[in-house]
This record gives sequence, C-alpha cells and structure tokens, in this order.
Amino acid sequence: MPDSNLLLVEEVRKLLSGYKSHEFTFRNLAEDLNIPVETLVLAFGTESQLVEGILNFEQQNLENIFSKFDFEGTNSVDDLLVVSKEINDKLDYILPSITFDLRSRFPEVRQKFVEKRISFVSAKIRSNFELGMQQGMYRPDLSAELVSRIYMSRLIDMHNPDFFPNETISFSVLFDVMFDTFIRGIVTEKGKKYYEKKIKGMQF
Repeated sequence: MPDSNLLLVEEVRKLLSGYKSHEFTFRNLAEDLNIPVETLVLAFGTESQLVEGILNFEQQNLENIFSKFDFEGTNSVDDLLVVSKEINDKLDYILPSITFDLRSRFPEVRQKFVEKRISFVSAKIRSNFELGMQQGMYRPDLSAELVSRIYMSRLIDMHNPDFFPNETISFSVLFDVMFDTFIRGIVTEKGKKYYEKKIKGMQF
C-alpha cells in the first residue's frame, strides 16, 4: 500500500467508531476528513476496497507483533506473555475498527479477513502450545488445535460490542481477564507456578 494511502487509512480508522453502517460512504468520509471525494476514489476505488485496506492494515500490525517476537524463545510461557502484552499495548492498531455489521455490508471482505486472521494466529498459538507441552508447561491432554481456536475465539469475542460494549468495559481490562483465564486453563502445575511468579511484577 502506498504511503499516502496508508496515511488515509489511518485517518479513516480514527473516524469509524462514531459511524453507523449506512453512514460509511466516501462522501461522508471526505466531508469529515475535509478532503475531496475524488481523493478517496483515486486511492481506493470503492468503499469495499477501502474496508479491505483498513482490515489489511490491522492484520499487518498483528502479524508484525508475532514477527517481532517470533515465538522462538526459550520458554513458551514467556513467549505467550510477551506477545500477549504487546497485543494488549497495541489494541488500537489491531482491533477491527469498523464496528458496524461487516457481514451485511461487505460479506466477502469480512470473510476473507476473518479467515486470514484465524489462520495466522492459530498457527502461531499452535506452535507455542506444542513447544509448551515439550517443556512441561502446558497440559498434554489438550490438543494444540483446540488451544489455538480457544485463543482466537477469545480475541474475536473481545471485538463484539454486543458482548463487551467499549463504553462500559475497557479493552485493557478485558484483555487482562481473557489472557489470565486462558493461560490458567492450559498450564500444568509447573506452568502455573512459573506464570504466577512472572506476573507478580508484570503490568498488563
């Protein structure tokens, strides 16, 4: 994505929390951004392509976190803690910023994004869980596939305003609780002791 388009994507994302589905038009966005409609048309072509650009921006930010820490550390619990803390710190950049119903407005774009995100995160969590089992940190009676899907479902649920309205529940608190309950459900006694020791001085 050209740098100019990336800047536009970031500006558009800042507006979206206050938009309803029918309000998401180039005309409304251009008015709020104080730019010509033609600027958005030339940059993205259609509103659907703009949505795709936004979702790809968020996906790339998520992938950058996992690439930065690569999940190849010496301890699986440390890896998961560090990556999850980074996700928490950068929630504003990786959460789907379009809160209206993508399924009805842009079903194909939404489905492509959901599948891409699930596939990427699941593969990373699966790799971490397999390492953790080898180290005796994670329970051997759970499957890596199951654990990766649980982690992913928790992330998806966090984005659902019907379950967690962001005006009453902060994403930071929500993520803390989600991560804590998730990891306590997969660790062995050895992993639990290590985790509790690590989080004593760790602020999410």
